[in-house]
Amino acid sequence: MTAVAEPSIYSAPTAPRGRISNVVRLQFLNLWTFVWTPLCVLGGSWLISLLINAIINSADVSGDKVSYGAQAPLWYFLVIGIMAMAYTFPFSQAMTITRREFFLGTLGAAAISSAGMALLFVAFGLIEQATDGYGINAYFGYLEPLWVSGPLAAGFEFFVFSMLVFIFGFWTATVYRFGGAKVLTALLFALAFALVGLAALVTWQEWWPSVGRWFVDTGALGLAFWGLAAAAVFSAISYATLRRLPA
Repeated sequence: MTAVAEPSIYSAPTAPRGRISNVVRLQFLNLWTFVWTPLCVLGGSWLISLLINAIINSADVSGDKVSYGAQAPLWYFLVIGIMAMAYTFPFSQAMTITRREFFLGTLGAAAISSAGMALLFVAFGLIEQATDGYGINAYFGYLEPLWVSGPLAAGFEFFVFSMLVFIFGFWTATVYRFGGAKVLTALLFALAFALVGLAALVTWQEWWPSVGRWFVDTGALGLAFWGLAAAAVFSAISYATLRRLPA
């Protein structure tokens, strides 16, 4: 009697959707990268912020105590993007997964992780609204500028910016694999000089008041849509770089 092999992530089905879902499962083999570490960063940041605000409250300091510690997981998504490329890409090639499938599957894994963090961020905000900041006017998730358009908009903003940071991290790891440390360093310096040059131009033309008004008028939700456009551009650049990697 011939034994039938059970399907696993190591068997590559012929359907492209199946291959993309294989990449998603491949990325989630290490739950610490995409799940547990972001949760630890978010939870640890919340706990530290709450303790600090409790100490401040014990000193009879009036007014709302707003913490921006919820941004901590956003910066970790830069690390996730780097690790997703550096650690998993070589293994995916051994599984005969195409680079397009690897890229889409990796973005899918990042989107799942980002959406989960965004839901928790919104949950924190809703709890803080319902409890007047845990009874001590301490706010971690409910950041008023992000909540102007409601909880769905706040979650969308958190999701977009975490994906933008992830894609940038993925791109830097791809560039490193393509040209090594020298090429990556040169590109990062070029990007830094471009930003400094842009700031110098705005200062020379005295455009800062207009820039400030644009940010205020655009608001957090509008900036999130601009971030979504930037994420799409960076995704195209990352994929183009990935396609040109030597075999």
